[in-house]
Amino acid sequence: MQQDRITVSEAELRQLGVRAFQGLGLTEGDAIDVIDILVLADLFGLSTHGLSRIESYGERLQSGGISARPTITVERAAPALVKVDGGNAVGPLAGMKALRAAMEVAEEFGIGMAFVRGSNHFGPVSPYSYIAAEAGFASMIGSNATTTIAPWGGSDARLGNSPLGFGVPGHDGRHFLLDMAMSVAARAKIRNALKAGQSIPDSWATDAQGRRTTDPKAALDGFLLPIGGHKGYGLALMVDLFAGLLSDAAYLTHVKSWVDAPDQPQNLGHFFILVDTRRLGSAQWLAARMQDFAAILHGSAPAEPGKPVIVPGEIELDKLARQREKGIAMDPAVKALLDRHANAKTN
Repeated sequence: MQQDRITVSEAELRQLGVRAFQGLGLTEGDAIDVIDILVLADLFGLSTHGLSRIESYGERLQSGGISARPTITVERAAPALVKVDGGNAVGPLAGMKALRAAMEVAEEFGIGMAFVRGSNHFGPVSPYSYIAAEAGFASMIGSNATTTIAPWGGSDARLGNSPLGFGVPGHDGRHFLLDMAMSVAARAKIRNALKAGQSIPDSWATDAQGRRTTDPKAALDGFLLPIGGHKGYGLALMVDLFAGLLSDAAYLTHVKSWVDAPDQPQNLGHFFILVDTRRLGSAQWLAARMQDFAAILHGSAPAEPGKPVIVPGEIELDKLARQREKGIAMDPAVKALLDRHANAKTN
């Protein structure tokens, strides 16, 4: 519940998070990379993908399913193409290494791409898009995931709820940030409906036999439905082709479930495509066009009073500004777990 949350400053949370991941075996530099992504997720209000991930990441680090001291390699496969082997690192660490590599080649050639293999869950996409946008890069970023979606017309899980995101630098830091997964609804929403004794729309999931259901329990035993029906199914496949197959990572059912096999590497894959917008025109040119772009959308009269048109990233950036000023609202249990790992720091 929101009223049960505690408020922690960004600086305090960053320091605590770094110490906690050091307690789990990471070097200070690697822990900082992980925290850069997870704290941004919390600042954006994406608490399910922020430092609450210390629980699942920590369990896999302690069981050996994730390497605390990975050997990450970066190979230039072509002038503007980079291949990154994450060495079974914590996902945000591999993600940050790849983002920097893609930014480096994009700055050199105007466009750059990094393929990542040997990684794990890398958090939400929007923090990476935000970091890229702050540096003047437009981005398209994706990752594959553990299987939770059945093929269109199928009756068992064969593909993941693979996230895809886009970012374009906006006027005065108001970047456009789209971050979406491929299912109509997250499993967390279905679990919440089950706890509340409520039914769910039949567009959210199927039962174990692949039939649409309004029963949240049956849905949790079944499969998530993709956005846009067969179109979402196709989009999820394309993300996995880029993130998994082309990167030489695992793909589809080859991806290990960290629930069923927590001590085994997932070998997830990601891709980062970056465009240096400074090659297209001046910062003032882009800012003016982006300001006009947003104004056209905001100028549409709301269909419902009090619910104005918003653009992708607006909600997250508003939360970022508010929480940077007033502190980050977080679950006390997450704070306690961070404290426990931080106090176990030995390196």
